[in-house]
Amino acid sequence: MEVEHQEVANFLEAYAPFSDLPSDALNTLASNVEVSYYRCGSQIFEYEQQINYLYVIRSGSVELLRRSGELYHRISTGGIFGHRGLLMNRKVRFGANTLEDTLVYCIPVGIFDEYCNNFEFFADYFEADDNTRLKMTVSEQADSNDMTTAKVTKLILRDVVYAERNSTVQQAAQVMAKEQVSSLLIYDPAKPMVDDPEEDDAQVVGLISDRDLRNKVVAQGLPYDTPVADIMTTDVVIIDSNAYVFEAMMLMLRDSVHHLPIVHKRKPIGMLTLSDILRYESQSSLLFVRGLMEQQSVDDLASYAKYLSTIFIRMVNEDANSHMIGSAMSIIGKTFKHKLLELAEAKLGPPPIAYCFIALGSMARDEQLIVTDQDNALILDNSYQYNMHGKYFEQLAKFVCDGLANCGYTYCDGGIMASNPAWRLTFDQWQAQFSDWIENPKPEALLNSSIFFDLEGVWGKVKWAESLTNFISKKAQKTPGFLAAMAHNALRRTPPLGFFNGFVLEQDGQHRRSMNIKRRGTAPLSDLVRVHALAVGSRKQNSFERLEDINEANILPKGKVQDLQAALEYIAIMRIKHQSWQIEQNEKPDNSLSPETLSEFEQRNLKEAFGVLDKAQSFLKFRYQNKSIMK
Repeated sequence: MEVEHQEVANFLEAYAPFSDLPSDALNTLASNVEVSYYRCGSQIFEYEQQINYLYVIRSGSVELLRRSGELYHRISTGGIFGHRGLLMNRKVRFGANTLEDTLVYCIPVGIFDEYCNNFEFFADYFEADDNTRLKMTVSEQADSNDMTTAKVTKLILRDVVYAERNSTVQQAAQVMAKEQVSSLLIYDPAKPMVDDPEEDDAQVVGLISDRDLRNKVVAQGLPYDTPVADIMTTDVVIIDSNAYVFEAMMLMLRDSVHHLPIVHKRKPIGMLTLSDILRYESQSSLLFVRGLMEQQSVDDLASYAKYLSTIFIRMVNEDANSHMIGSAMSIIGKTFKHKLLELAEAKLGPPPIAYCFIALGSMARDEQLIVTDQDNALILDNSYQYNMHGKYFEQLAKFVCDGLANCGYTYCDGGIMASNPAWRLTFDQWQAQFSDWIENPKPEALLNSSIFFDLEGVWGKVKWAESLTNFISKKAQKTPGFLAAMAHNALRRTPPLGFFNGFVLEQDGQHRRSMNIKRRGTAPLSDLVRVHALAVGSRKQNSFERLEDINEANILPKGKVQDLQAALEYIAIMRIKHQSWQIEQNEKPDNSLSPETLSEFEQRNLKEAFGVLDKAQSFLKFRYQNKSIMK
């Protein structure tokens, strides 16, 4: 291969979809590439022009234009363009002009067609538009979650328990009682215990369970010296150690078996039951919550909280989606508050008047992750009088907030906590406060609205929290000036994309060469969704559920809600995976993500997700215009 062709191949290999081509196909492609140079401000092609090449930018930058002349996209080194025209009657779909001196690799249409026909991944890359590719990625992640990634070996808690085939049912029952198991594998001592994968099941000749003892011995009135060989199941269903939990569950349901031996090289290494699967897959976070409620002191809770990161990492490793993880972490956080309030009342005595302790922000939205502070407040009965009741609720709030801090939920820097007397108000006072924020949307009011408008009752008169949510929903929907102000406020945090669609990174400080994926990603998306949700009168708290209401209201252009769902999921899951990786590396988790740690594929999808946010913010500004506010 000539040197210049090798250079082309080396360059293309760094970018999808060329990076996935076999080496011989990549080399063939490189040897057919033509090179073109365009000076700054040159037109490469215009709308509807005949097109015969796929273009890849080697250096420089290009802007793509819609037929109206409106800017569609800007791309730089590694950017690909022209493919839509090649796929649609060989006519240019987006015009292309250079923004600086630019060198491009031109791949002939014949090679492009051949590779689309021969390599499915190659065709998929170009046949899906940017947002479709992002949706496909999110969908693939969702498809791989839950039980499809966990191996059955993860569920093995102990060695297999055996009994000889010559044993009596009483001896077998005694072994089961001693070992506290619900089943026994039966083996023939005349056969050797072998590891030879070519051998049949060798020593294992059957299985008995407590159900067999009940139905086949006790119910039938058989003597206790009956040989286990007379009642055992001989057609034993087994599963290999490389199988997934999902496969095990399907096998057990299909064959109606409750005990499934796990074998490695035909030798049993564990026994799986349906209860093991249910406990592992469906109740891991619930079991944590149940254990949490059994703790008897703040110190106990603080010690127990240390295990929370293992729940988080496990859900990430099993590819749970962001909604599942956010919900689990939020439920756990609410349960910590629940238990602390229970302990507080036990210490301080019954409350003198009714109250409701509320969670705010991400916890109320079921979007909390492992890195979080505490945002909470108190709704007090309208009969509240400071001189009679103030001390009790001051002590209760301090007990809970201090306890949360001990359990890893750091104090809120902005003082958004029930321990702050400003956020211990009666129901009527809260209603008046929300009315004032909506009717007088000053900067501080808008900041508070973005926090307090996501609220959920976690203890006491939780219906009061629901009533306030309904009040906010009705009043905000009828106040267009407030919606415009909220929309304007939601535009203050923009995605970290530069002029040429590159990442904008911190240039100094502790997080140099990184971007805050919460402040510049998930937070502005949540802000944007909240505005639309208030506009349609949604009473939902979770961003994904709010998007469902927004979709039903049909206030966004077709397909845009699905784009927002995909973008929110992808950005959130990248944030989650970043924090999980940091925990596994014994680092303190944060929200500062460095693009250098991402693959080219992940970088591209993240840029596309940020692009969705950017376009959605532009639409937000357009839809909620208020000239007196938006200046």
